This record gives sequence, structure tokens and C-alpha cells, in this order.
Amino acid sequence: MLDAIGQLFQGLITFLSPILIPDWKALLTLFPVLLLIGVVGPLISLLAFGWFVYFAGKPRARIPYVEPQPVPARIVDGQPVYPAGEPYCAVDQLVMPFGMTRCPTCGRDLAVTCPKCGTGRMAWIDTCGTCGLVLKIDRTVPALRPAAPPPGGAAAA
Repeated sequence: MLDAIGQLFQGLITFLSPILIPDWKALLTLFPVLLLIGVVGPLISLLAFGWFVYFAGKPRARIPYVEPQPVPARIVDGQPVYPAGEPYCAVDQLVMPFGMTRCPTCGRDLAVTCPKCGTGRMAWIDTCGTCGLVLKIDRTVPALRPAAPPPGGAAAA
């Protein structure tokens, strides 16, 4: 009976010796792997989580973009008056948004009056033939600004 208890105790010590007295050389060879798993991995996870939180909750424009529409020309003394530098259709008497070259109503080419010399030309021509003014306006989305000052504050000067 005493011999059986001694063998059981010896088996327990044999089982626990690698746990209680580790092989330090083997553990030191695992140090780069443990460093990668324990330090670099959580840092990359936190960085990815931070990017997700930022992009999910970043402020967005609350003002919807409205596509510019053609506006009827001003009538003075029974004649339409078109603003300089803006494309217009003389047939339909409409002032079009910048960048348009054809009238959506009648399909004709639009005209533009040069703001420098007052010479008329077709809207698809970028340069004035008289004074050489280059009037090329990109059709990009303008910066969205709120229509009124923020609540509780004054408008920025």
C-alpha cells in the first residue's frame, strides 16, 4: 500500500515538473511569437476598431445637394436680358447652370456672353475670340454650407 502511494506521488511529480520547472531556452525561443500575439495583435485590433468607430460616426453633410435648374431670363422692356458669363438659350429664354452646352428643352447649342468684352459665342467654346478670356467652369459639386448660422451662435464673419 505504501509503495502504491509512493508511485502515485512520483507520477504526480513527474507530471508537474515540466509545469513547475519550465525549459527556459524553449520559452525564450517563443518570445517573438508571444510578443507578436500579445502586443502587436491587440494594437492592430485597437487601430482597426478606432478606424471603424471614426468612419461609422464621422460627421456627414446634412444638407442634400440639389442639381441646379434652368432659370427664366429677366425681361426688361419686353426683351430678355442674359447675365454675362452664364450659358443661355435664346429660343426658350432660359439661363442654364454653368457647364451646360446644350439646351435640355429644345436641344440647341447654348450661347454665352463674354463678361469682359460682351461678345457672344457658343457655350462649348472655352475662349473668347475677341479678348481671349478663358471662361471654363468645371461642373463640380460645390461645398455644402448651412443656409443659416448654427443654433445658439452667430454667423462667422
